[in-house]
Amino acid sequence: MQLSFLVSSISAFSVRHCTGVIVKIAVFVLILLAPLTAWAGNDAAGIGWDALGAQERKLLAPLKERWDKLPAERRQNLRKGAVRWKQLTPKQRARFEKRFVRWKQLPPQQRARVRQRYERFMALPPVERRHLREQYRQFRQLPTDRRRALRERWRSMTPQQRRHFIERRERTRHLTPRQRQELRQQRRR
Repeated sequence: MQLSFLVSSISAFSVRHCTGVIVKIAVFVLILLAPLTAWAGNDAAGIGWDALGAQERKLLAPLKERWDKLPAERRQNLRKGAVRWKQLTPKQRARFEKRFVRWKQLPPQQRARVRQRYERFMALPPVERRHLREQYRQFRQLPTDRRRALRERWRSMTPQQRRHFIERRERTRHLTPRQRQELRQQRRR
């Protein structure tokens, strides 16, 4: 009987001792991780105005009053933009400034349409986006009068004609320029 009491006492002591050791280890680990969680919390909360560099603050000065109210993701994106801005050549900066002035002059409805078109474009598969960029590059290489004529032709089409044009273009997209030319000649006959 005394032996069983002694065994149960030792077992209880070792369990309490092990539990105490586990608790001490857990507390120690939490103490070590506390600075990391605080650091991660600051990162999740976003970048404070004072954490920005002097050039970044100068560039982002119009946002100073509402900086802390902006979502963390927005602040990070703005900071990345400021870093990219510093890397641009003066010619590139002038081009972007001109575009920004044009953007600010657009009515809100038109800005919303531009944003929607951009979002639709970004939702496309990468292959399709590449194809559209290539088509646009080719269009930009056309002579000015040819581009103007194509725009006028597009604007004068009815929605049904535009749909037909797009469908036909999709059917012939895989053809080489020579095959397209032959197809046009066949249609004229």
